[in-house]
Amino acid sequence: MDVLSEVLAAVRLSGGVFLDAEFTAPWCIVSQVGPEEFDPQGRMPAQLIAYHYVIDGRLLIRVEDGPPLPVLAGEIVLLPRNDAHVLGSTVDLRPAIIDDQVQPPRDGTPAVLRYGGGGEPTHIICGYLGSDTPDNLLLKALPPLLKLGVRDGAGGAWLETSFRHAAEQFAVSSSGSAAVLGKLAELLFVEGVRRYVAALPEGQSGWLAGLRDRAVGRALALLHGRAAHPWTTEELAREVGLSRSAFAERFTGLIGVPPMRYLANWRLQLAAARLRESAAATAQIAADVGYESDAAFNRAFKRAFGTTPAVWRNGERYDSASRHD
Repeated sequence: MDVLSEVLAAVRLSGGVFLDAEFTAPWCIVSQVGPEEFDPQGRMPAQLIAYHYVIDGRLLIRVEDGPPLPVLAGEIVLLPRNDAHVLGSTVDLRPAIIDDQVQPPRDGTPAVLRYGGGGEPTHIICGYLGSDTPDNLLLKALPPLLKLGVRDGAGGAWLETSFRHAAEQFAVSSSGSAAVLGKLAELLFVEGVRRYVAALPEGQSGWLAGLRDRAVGRALALLHGRAAHPWTTEELAREVGLSRSAFAERFTGLIGVPPMRYLANWRLQLAAARLRESAAATAQIAADVGYESDAAFNRAFKRAFGTTPAVWRNGERYDSASRHD
């Protein structure tokens, strides 16, 4: 498995859909996934990727002071860090806050929003992809917006048909179709990331650009392929054919953190996933990802995740939203 695939797998996404929205021009609203989208017993995941899929019509989306991006029917736009954004038939209007106009879900149907001035219609499905693993470098490295044509690429026509059918079923009843939409959105996110990486210009910095650098990409492959190995910066530098200082500077410049800090973060990402997916003892998982003692692992895990490995495994997560503001 390549490094990007490993990191995408470690994000451990789970999808959710919260709104079936129909707008008529002119309209302009503020949007962001918030705690109100989760039931009283649920908690917001540590990281959220918001998305909007346009079933019919068109819209503009803008994050902060960036330029508006047009999104057409059959396209999905993803916000890897759930940034607050403006949606509308135009972004020149004063954006409205429409939380009080959303009809809550009932009798197996999704939450519904009908809003606008009565002109050209636009129908969208709003959802999110969540991950309980904080501080993922992939999500930090992505731009605020990713747009993807669902029908583009191999199998795109099938994917668009599936997504459209699930979206139409969701509008009638959320039973089953919401889970299908979540899985399809996860596939589209992975595809969007791959396309973004492939299109990166030469000279770009950041974790994603590091994958394409000969020396740094090789070092990332070694760290991901043998996470439990007692790596040092000197050994990695020898493996990629650079001096220690040249390698450390190149790695840190591209990735944003020194090699050993990156390794520590990756080990904890792996451990978090294995705690949820495996019945192995905590001490065994700690050893498998490179920790010499269970105590050292517990300290590092609590520092990163805000709770102990045992509590994390049982699903009693801390309120990560407040910790990452």
